[in-house]
Amino acid sequence: MAPLREIVFDTETTGIFPGDGHRIVELGAVEMIDRVVTGRTFHSYVDPCRPMPKDAQAVHGLSSDFLTGQPIFESIIDEFLAFIGDAPLVAHNAVFDMEFLNWELKRAGMPVIPHSRAIDTLEIARRKHPGGKNTLDGLCSRYNVDLSARTKHGALLDSELLARVYVELTGGRQIGFDLASEASEEDTVIERVSLAVRAHSASPEELERHAAFVAGLKDPLWLQ
Repeated sequence: MAPLREIVFDTETTGIFPGDGHRIVELGAVEMIDRVVTGRTFHSYVDPCRPMPKDAQAVHGLSSDFLTGQPIFESIIDEFLAFIGDAPLVAHNAVFDMEFLNWELKRAGMPVIPHSRAIDTLEIARRKHPGGKNTLDGLCSRYNVDLSARTKHGALLDSELLARVYVELTGGRQIGFDLASEASEEDTVIERVSLAVRAHSASPEELERHAAFVAGLKDPLWLQ
């Protein structure tokens, strides 16, 4: 069966609704093969060519001064599209990220990405944990994913965290373990020694040593 390639991605933006003139300011993505992170990533900051609202900057920490002079969206989109290929796209609250991504693609005069390609971990979490705290922070806490590096939102870091959460949500950890086991068996030669079947009963000397061993088990020192 062909390997399952998926891309976990995240965006940071200047606001909530692209129709209000808000733009992507950071784009991050992580590659997974059979639910195992490969180490291949995509990351870029993006100059939104507009001021950064204070409430948005408070979320991700990206200021107008920092973003001015970063690549514009049109200059990084070909690399991003090449990275994701035709793989399914995994995102937390995927509607938000897909809407912004497609809005930017439309602005650039490029075809949009069908929403059918998106896998929404928020929807998965709500089905699996109804009534639970299903934010990314909440799911990381639930699944003991280390959050110490996350002082603010960041597209690449959040993608890396979400990849670990996605594995837990889908029971995919076993897939990774199976692959590791297979690799270990292929890389390591294990020599197995077969012992001949004993052809006779224990000798009197062996029986005497066994009786002494069993008697020793009754010594209080063995019980400490």
